[in-house]
Amino acid sequence: MADATQQTAQASGTLMLGGDLKVYRLGLGAMRITGEGIWGPPENKQEAIALLHRTLELGINLIDTADSYGPEVSESLIAEALYPYPQGLVIATKGGLLRTGPGQWPADGSPKHLREALEGSLQRLRVERIDVYQFHRPDPKVPFEDSVGEIAKMQAEGKIRHVGLSNITLDELERAQKIVPIVTVQNRYNLAHRESERMTVSQSEEMIDTCARQGIGFIPWSPLATGKLARPGSALDHIAKQHHALPSQIAIAWLLKRSNTMLPIPGTSSVKHLEENVTGATIKLSQEEFDAIDKSSK
Repeated sequence: MADATQQTAQASGTLMLGGDLKVYRLGLGAMRITGEGIWGPPENKQEAIALLHRTLELGINLIDTADSYGPEVSESLIAEALYPYPQGLVIATKGGLLRTGPGQWPADGSPKHLREALEGSLQRLRVERIDVYQFHRPDPKVPFEDSVGEIAKMQAEGKIRHVGLSNITLDELERAQKIVPIVTVQNRYNLAHRESERMTVSQSEEMIDTCARQGIGFIPWSPLATGKLARPGSALDHIAKQHHALPSQIAIAWLLKRSNTMLPIPGTSSVKHLEENVTGATIKLSQEEFDAIDKSSK
């Protein structure tokens, strides 16, 4: 396996978000720098701080977080570790979920809550404007247009640079775009689950292709999941061995080849895993390898 210390996220390629934010196409998901159940502080705070510092050393310039991670813990740790932020670092955060306990994520897409959530994120991250603010999940109790409309208002007030959406359908993307430009979509997508939580496989693939056509960054959450695909003797296992790589690293390489606006943000609490993920971004799959994995995962 290649020496991760000699690799950087630049190998993943670049994407311009909203025409003015240049990011490398491998980012960091900062959900797991919190406690068990994504609740409370991490077991080892200094390790979490070290992970964030190593993230920048490895060339990653997109960190994805949310006010609900901890809650509030992930954002606060990012600021403690990295503020004042280096030029070019893009921090994307989210609002729209409440935390009532470990592993519990009830939605609140009310304009009042979204405004409170944004103000809290600004304070914790120590910024006057959020680079990319993402609506975390549509709330069935609140009209979708009301939620997106409030985010658009806050963008007009200068508190948000660009707007993203998470856990949405194709219809919701179109409806949101009538209100405000959308620069990212963050849905579940990986080799084990080609469908998102609210869309079929074909709809999920259509979302990725739609984002690619429109230059929208598609952020697949839980990107490293491979499930049974990594079993011994599988196409994924065979290709991983050929590249002297881990199945998770091949999963990253596959995602990056799937679409030129794909932005994987694997999360981890381990510097070792972070380095392995960056090495995955340096692996270039042939079309034959991509197709073999593609076929086996359907």
